Amino acid sequence: MPTRPRPNGSARWLPPSSQPRADAATVALAETGQRAERGLAAYRANAEALAERALGAAFGRVRAMLGDDDFAHLAAEFWRAHPPLRGDVGEWGGEFADWLHAHRAMARWPYLADCARLDFALHRSERAADAEFDADSLALLGSTDGSADPQRLRLVPMPGTALVSSRWPIVTIHQAHLSGADADFALARDAIERESAQHALVWRDGWRAAVTELTEAEATWTASLLAGADLACALDRAGPGFDFAAWLARALQQRWLKGVIRLEG
Repeated sequence: MPTRPRPNGSARWLPPSSQPRADAATVALAETGQRAERGLAAYRANAEALAERALGAAFGRVRAMLGDDDFAHLAAEFWRAHPPLRGDVGEWGGEFADWLHAHRAMARWPYLADCARLDFALHRSERAADAEFDADSLALLGSTDGSADPQRLRLVPMPGTALVSSRWPIVTIHQAHLSGADADFALARDAIERESAQHALVWRDGWRAAVTELTEAEATWTASLLAGADLACALDRAGPGFDFAAWLARALQQRWLKGVIRLEG
């Protein structure tokens, strides 16, 4: 695992001593020597602690896989590479998966970046806006006035719904860390050795995000819905092996669907 870089004590962000000072108050803000070093050390320590807490909340499974100490080092390193650009650190971490993928020290765990993508999709799902299911809109699917033309209808997933596809068994790994059962970890190790690709559907079940594995046809269908495709186009892309009726029943039971809308034009 990467080691924690030593703090840089150059304090290059401080005003150089040759720069004119506007007034006495400005002079008082320009710390030097050991006091400045202590201030910088305290800032870095606080930033690293905040980075660890924020990333740990968003990437719980990745943290469990790496261990607390190594995850804390990575969080501090990531903070320096991609500091938050918004006040809400709960939105921070979107670049973490790509950063892990490019990190040389992470090459021994090639599935880790996709596990991070799944973690962040779950995190974002729990922060998604609330929405009510429009049950009346389902009538559009069976309309007899011509408005049920699949080219004029679109199925809208609930906010926070996401699809994460990987060449690795990310759902099996995720479930093993949730259960903590030895049998589930054995299944995950076996699936990793076989490089079993999986498609993960993420949605919000009440207040908590949930994940389930999708088939290839279901993943293609879901990707089309998330991209805003009309019903006819989504069905065509999913192919003849996709069972729309079975999917719709499951979507209604597990609250994947927000409703059906009629497209204009």
